Amino acid sequence: MPNEWIDKDTHHKVVKLTAAMKGNSLSFYFHNNPFIGNEMIFYNSSNQNPNEVTDMKKEEATNTNVNNKQLYSINLTTKKTQQLSFQSIPMGGEIVCEKTQTVFYQVIDSVFCVDLKKKKTKLVYVFPDGFKAGITTVNVNGTLLGGSWATEAEKEILKNNPKKSDFFNLIYDAHLPKTLFTINIKTGQLNKIFTDSAWLNHVQFSSFNPDLMMFCHEGPWHKVSRVWTIDVNTKKVTQVHHRTIENEIWGHEWFGKSGKTIWFDLQQPKGQTFFVGGYNVASGEEMKYSLQRNEWSVHYTSNATETLFAGDGGDPGAVAKAPDGQWIYLFTPDGDKFKAEKLVNMKQHQYKLEPNVHFSPDGKWIIFRANFEGESNVYAVEIKSSKL
Repeated sequence: MPNEWIDKDTHHKVVKLTAAMKGNSLSFYFHNNPFIGNEMIFYNSSNQNPNEVTDMKKEEATNTNVNNKQLYSINLTTKKTQQLSFQSIPMGGEIVCEKTQTVFYQVIDSVFCVDLKKKKTKLVYVFPDGFKAGITTVNVNGTLLGGSWATEAEKEILKNNPKKSDFFNLIYDAHLPKTLFTINIKTGQLNKIFTDSAWLNHVQFSSFNPDLMMFCHEGPWHKVSRVWTIDVNTKKVTQVHHRTIENEIWGHEWFGKSGKTIWFDLQQPKGQTFFVGGYNVASGEEMKYSLQRNEWSVHYTSNATETLFAGDGGDPGAVAKAPDGQWIYLFTPDGDKFKAEKLVNMKQHQYKLEPNVHFSPDGKWIIFRANFEGESNVYAVEIKSSKL
């Protein structure tokens, strides 16, 4: 495929951002901010690993880094890339603090950070014996890291059942204890803030409030009350959205850029009526925008002003069972519904790899990952149509 083309079905320009890279290039999960100014952080595995496809993928950290998975940055204007990590064993973490211009990642029990300007790496923290956990997020002012701790029993389930279809229900049904924690980046102080027998997952700090953390009860969505927040100082826990009808589901939650609203996929009921829901963090008031079945997306996101939204579509095997849902979408709120525009035809993409859309910092492009050519690459589609 060319490095740039005009989608013949949508008339929008598509650019392969990682055209200069070999192997698999993976942009971040949809709720993990990848940007520092005009630089985007991403992973590349120079040795192809077709199974490395979702945020739920677990790796054995004791193995050698046979796929040479490393962090890189790319300037979105010049397309110049720079390698940021040089690890010989597997690493993980999609954690970027724009304010401090720092990228965090974890190798086994050790947390490192890279200064984007100086390109210097330093050790931040080593988890103690008896509390080997994983970081997943950093707060907005770059003072706290956060994540969750799992029991050895849960880790054993993952080790013996590496596929999500195998471990997902096993972990949910086990009801093993999980603990949310923070780490003070400056002092190294570990603070255990909340423990529950629910499967606590998708831990993410607010995009505005450095003391507010969001997490989910993972598991079959129709069985859980999915979204929660916790004040890391007061330990106050608040449920986000409540089930109103049988088989109602909500999830794949994210903070809007302002931090005032938590957005999420809402289905009332599951697989039948589709919305993007919004929850006002301060007041608890809610709103929702309706979508058509074909417009349902695995993940949604919002632009910096939360006036435009995007979705990565879904194949017929997904929850919406959409016959024609394999598109990158732009959504514009129109009353209580979304007005949809198709941006990229994704019918040649295998949705085992989740596209995970992001608006570019200038708001003019939507960035996603795809495997049109077998291996995965990172692409950007221009929001402005090229059609005269």
